[in-house]
Amino acid sequence: MFYSPWYLLLLLLLPLLAWRLFAPQRRGAIRFSSLKLAQQMPRTLRQRLLWLPAALTIAAMTLIIIAIARPREGREQTVAESEGIAIEMVVDRSGSMQAMDFQINGEHVDRLTAIKKVAGEFVIGDEENNLEGRFSDLVGLITFAGYADGETPPTLDHAFLVSQLNNSRIVTNRREDGTAIGDAISLAVEKLNALDARQKQKVQSKVVILLTDGENNAGELEPVQAAELAATMGVKVYTIGVGTKGEAPIPVTDPFGRRTLRLMPVNIDEETLTKVAELTGGKYFRATDTDSLAKIYAEIDQLEKTKVEAKHFVDYRELAIQSYAGYVTLPPLLLIAFVLLATRLVLQETWLRELT
Repeated sequence: MFYSPWYLLLLLLLPLLAWRLFAPQRRGAIRFSSLKLAQQMPRTLRQRLLWLPAALTIAAMTLIIIAIARPREGREQTVAESEGIAIEMVVDRSGSMQAMDFQINGEHVDRLTAIKKVAGEFVIGDEENNLEGRFSDLVGLITFAGYADGETPPTLDHAFLVSQLNNSRIVTNRREDGTAIGDAISLAVEKLNALDARQKQKVQSKVVILLTDGENNAGELEPVQAAELAATMGVKVYTIGVGTKGEAPIPVTDPFGRRTLRLMPVNIDEETLTKVAELTGGKYFRATDTDSLAKIYAEIDQLEKTKVEAKHFVDYRELAIQSYAGYVTLPPLLLIAFVLLATRLVLQETWLRELT
């Protein structure tokens, strides 16, 4: 589209310009008895291109007139202003997460792998599991075993967050193993409260989603104490107990170096997880397989909805002075016109110069 299309009427003057440039000029000449011999001589490349300066002039003038009409490329964009929800995903990566009691596409996987898949879909979105994605929410990641690690602060860069989640690994060092639920909740609360100092607009809702398959046996803070701190700070905690009840298949290495699955007793402190959720106004869930975990995330997704106000605006690119990026990137029109005029001047003053 053009901002000033009326200037395109100047293109009607180009035929007159072309006539002036290409019309034969009357020049004084010496009479010869016959030009037949000269006409039989082959024309050189220079003679064949004598029309080029005039053509470059017309092309440059055409581009200048089009540039004056200000051609513009309009790109509609949408800015979403949300009420402000910040979510900290707190994921257990202790040794017990090796239990192979979850399935993805019919194949048995460990608990952490299943969590990575469903939690990533919760953030990015997945139509099959009715997850819209948290595109306008700040989302952070904390992993924990014997101690808690802040992997990613609450951010809108969800692709980076999911990448960090997928890179998390189950601990293999016994010194690092354990389940520090209280410390993990406390760190999540600390990260969420730090947002108020950084954000221009105060975060209206702060949520922690805790996934664990065990009971608190490490760290300095008890889960209930951390929940009381969260409640004081206005942070809601959803807790998810992950894994089957009673026994779970856990990979072990036999004396011959072969890895096999062995049923081993597992225990989830559901009473404490329920109390943590209730103290903060959240809810406790139990996920025994991948489908139930996906349904839990879908329910949390509905409980913590973001109010979004969308604003539409059009961003214009001035093609006269800005390049056009389509299938091929084209330079600005005025730059092309300048190059054509410069080429014309160089040719007319050097190789295609006419002597009078």
